[in-house]
Amino acid sequence: MPRFKLVNGVSVQLTAEEEAARDTEEAAFAAGAFDRAIADVRAKRDRLIAQTDYHALSDNTLSAEMTTYRQALRDITNGITTVEQVNAITWPTKPE
Repeated sequence: MPRFKLVNGVSVQLTAEEEAARDTEEAAFAAGAFDRAIADVRAKRDRLIAQTDYHALSDNTLSAEMTTYRQALRDITNGITTVEQVNAITWPTKPE
């Protein structure tokens, strides 16, 4: 299916060179899908760990449940290699 662009308000079909360039851009974007998805997971994981950092201060004793929760967060990206696996992540529940 041909692609078009707007030039001065007029729809113009892309040239073969423009089509090839667009295909290259789309392939590069698709290739980076996993990197973007795993970066989002790591950012969320880091936020969740940071929210519990005060439990790990030297004047506090970490409960076993909190230790398990924090370790589960640190391990959440282990073995994940596809976008589908990223989308299927089950986040651990924060203990009270």
